[in-house]
Amino acid sequence: MRRRTPIAGFALALIAGTTATLSATTASAAPAAAPVTAAAPTLVAAAPDVSVTNVQAHLTQLNTIATNNGGTRRAGSTGYTASVSYVKSKLQAAGYTVTEQTCTTCTYPGNNLIAEWPQGPTDQVVMFGAHLDSVSAGPGINDNGSGSASLLENALVLASQNPTMTKRVRFAWWNGEEQGLQGSKFYVNSLSATQKGYIKGYYNFDMVASPNGGYFINRVTSTTAAPLKAYWDSFGLQPEENVEGQGRSDDYSFQNAGIPTSGYAAGASATKTSAQASKWGGTGGAAYDSCYHRSCDTTSNINATILNRSADGVAYAIWQLAVGGTPTNDFSVAVSPTSGSVARGAATTATVSTTTTSGSAQTVSLSATGAPSGVTVSFSPSSVTSGGSATMTVSASSTAITGTFTITVTGTGSVSHSATYSLTVTGAGGCAGGQLIGNSSFESGTTPWTASSGVITNSTGQAARTGSYKAWLDGYGSTHTDTLSQSVTVPAGCASYTLAFWLHIDTAETTTSTVYDKLTVQVGTTTLATYSNLNAATGYVQRTFNVAAYAGQTVTLKFTGTEDASLQTSFVVDDVTLQAS
Repeated sequence: MRRRTPIAGFALALIAGTTATLSATTASAAPAAAPVTAAAPTLVAAAPDVSVTNVQAHLTQLNTIATNNGGTRRAGSTGYTASVSYVKSKLQAAGYTVTEQTCTTCTYPGNNLIAEWPQGPTDQVVMFGAHLDSVSAGPGINDNGSGSASLLENALVLASQNPTMTKRVRFAWWNGEEQGLQGSKFYVNSLSATQKGYIKGYYNFDMVASPNGGYFINRVTSTTAAPLKAYWDSFGLQPEENVEGQGRSDDYSFQNAGIPTSGYAAGASATKTSAQASKWGGTGGAAYDSCYHRSCDTTSNINATILNRSADGVAYAIWQLAVGGTPTNDFSVAVSPTSGSVARGAATTATVSTTTTSGSAQTVSLSATGAPSGVTVSFSPSSVTSGGSATMTVSASSTAITGTFTITVTGTGSVSHSATYSLTVTGAGGCAGGQLIGNSSFESGTTPWTASSGVITNSTGQAARTGSYKAWLDGYGSTHTDTLSQSVTVPAGCASYTLAFWLHIDTAETTTSTVYDKLTVQVGTTTLATYSNLNAATGYVQRTFNVAAYAGQTVTLKFTGTEDASLQTSFVVDDVTLQAS
């Protein structure tokens, strides 16, 4: 948890809460635990018990990482990088889709770590987060190894159980919280309005094992907090509002974006009252955590009972919010790209994709509404089995109404789902074709490319395909991200649009099955392809794509190379063209 700073009012948004009875999980003994006399009610479909021993094992690893790196896991330090690697390796081995997001606005460069369990509808997300960094003064085992380790073990338990999911579960470990919630702010600001809308609740866990701790819940009376409160209520704990933590941890970044939030905390430097000591045990008149932001915040600074109840409460919330019984048959619909332009007398295309999100695949019929006069929308095929895709063709007559319109694409099966496509109809036709990429072989400096430092180079470490220069992304053998991009105006009215580039991938990775480093190729917000260390080969290979869907638009062609902490992979790009004819 960062130190207190003045805070403004925050946005409150609520989602429907879940209340249920549940069975108690026996907590480990700890000095500050008050005896609980009331028996916990029984839950019909109980969440799994999360082993506090396993959570403590993660804390031991984080403490060792700090010891081996100057006694700290501060953002930007080698201790933080090693912490990210430890958590990432566990998640990848468990089957998570794991992404490292570089926080370019953080005081100390470092990555957020995002892990998503690949089950459940992608537009219904429940998110659980904790900051992974410590302060410079110490290893940060309660603040916030406790929250980080609780989430890591919950993620591993979810993967091992592999239940049917009614929602998508996403975990996050944040960089730069101690410098002002910087990593979570960066992440939230990187989301589109649609992506923010997909997140139905964000749950934050910061200092959940304070040695003289209490039982605090963020926005304790909100419907978002209901499953967290229900679990602690089952022990008769009477949790209180986390007043000390308001505006001081990463949930505040999500609150400011209008996303419903809650979370557990056990207290920081504030003083436990005598009434709280009577209710929860521990020492009244003393700080919840006397080692807050100090070098003594080690594995000895942990209350195992509170840690156990916090970790099990996370599991209960996951099962209440996102785990289902017998799944209903459901699917999602998406259009790519989400916008396009067509001239009178011409046509453009987009891809309509469907995904089975629960239950069994089903037949989905496709239709469109909202097209202006003179514009027709057709699908080939007109119906698909969920999981399949169709080509949407938008044709404008010579008398079509010009302007920008929203077309709603609807898939109808046992239920109906929709996606929108923004269409611009122009009055001009004809094809101003040709090769559209400037400085396509990188021989004329950097303009009009925008690139990370050193990407466009004539270094002899990797050969160009033609000439002397090429774009060399990554190849450092350490955590690194390189980008290369160019804005391109794609004319309307042409018969074909072909993007092509030559790619050479060289790697020191020895795996034949695991992706460690990758190159993502995007046009606009659409990912055309992703390559990795698994695609390494001798020499250059030409890659081609039909980009007719972007006719009439100005879009950004972007290459993003990301490399993990060890063993280099070089992505070398040369002779990039976009030919309209």
